[in-house]
Amino acid sequence: MRHDPHKLVEGALLVGFGMRAKAAYIYIRGEFYNEYLRLQEAVDEAYKAGLLGKNACGSGFDYDIYVHRGAGAYICGEETAMIESLEGKQGKPRLKPPFPANFGLYSCPTTVTNVETVAVVPTIIRRTPEWFDNMGRPRNSGTKLFCISGHVNNPCTVEEEMSIPMQELIERHCGGVRGGWDNLLAVIPGGSSVPAIPKHICDDVLMDFDALVEVQSGLGTASLIVMDKSTDIINAIARLSSFYKHESCGQCTPCREGTNWLLQIMNRMVEGRAEVEEIDQLEMITRQIEGHTICALGEAASWPVQGLIRHFRPEMEARILQYKKQSGML
Repeated sequence: MRHDPHKLVEGALLVGFGMRAKAAYIYIRGEFYNEYLRLQEAVDEAYKAGLLGKNACGSGFDYDIYVHRGAGAYICGEETAMIESLEGKQGKPRLKPPFPANFGLYSCPTTVTNVETVAVVPTIIRRTPEWFDNMGRPRNSGTKLFCISGHVNNPCTVEEEMSIPMQELIERHCGGVRGGWDNLLAVIPGGSSVPAIPKHICDDVLMDFDALVEVQSGLGTASLIVMDKSTDIINAIARLSSFYKHESCGQCTPCREGTNWLLQIMNRMVEGRAEVEEIDQLEMITRQIEGHTICALGEAASWPVQGLIRHFRPEMEARILQYKKQSGML
């Protein structure tokens, strides 16, 4: 949207024509102001060139594209919450069914997909689906935009082949982990909503859906958060708990109440001001949230904590023991 917005406009036109849709709505986070201006300029240019609007491209097909700025709510990444926001309501997920394909925006059949999927369509058509399918492993084919941040020498967003080894991805495009690969503590491989995995798993894991599910994590948005050994991993996950508590829409009781409980306990875990038994209680709370909400924000709040307990329980127990010693409780 910032550097090549015409690719998205072209993709939206092709997808709309294939579906015989009449309009596309591109929902963009309100804080991305410069990207919004560039995208709107590209849409305006397409209208002037006769590529959009009445008789788009001289094909007899009418098609409009509208760019809509959101107000920055994380929950509006969920498809039905986005539809609610587009309609001028609070961005809160809808109960399903009915699904958007039957009853979506303005009560019309609606397909919701992401910008990355739509923007790659023109290239697939030009280069053939077989070309795209030949990259990556079976069931995990094609390319993916990987956003790599955190403790790397050169944070970046790069389009790479699926199933690339994580270590190769980080070293080829980011100049490696700060302080070298041996200084790696953990990586969150798919954005803040998936469990972190420690270094010994990162050594060999492939960046695709199936490989990351096998190690009890997920590809998610393919946004890698790299953490070196200077990271307080308990504090890092507590910060994610704070984020999800703030972004919960409050509709579902397990999420509304559970995210608050998670944050309270995680804040005490950061200090070590807790009991070892509360680690299991923390796990139990995540299981009560997971799978009991309208949308996936419940899972997004639960999985980082589950990953912390799964791989870094000794660090949590040591923190509690250290606090007890310093407080004279032992």
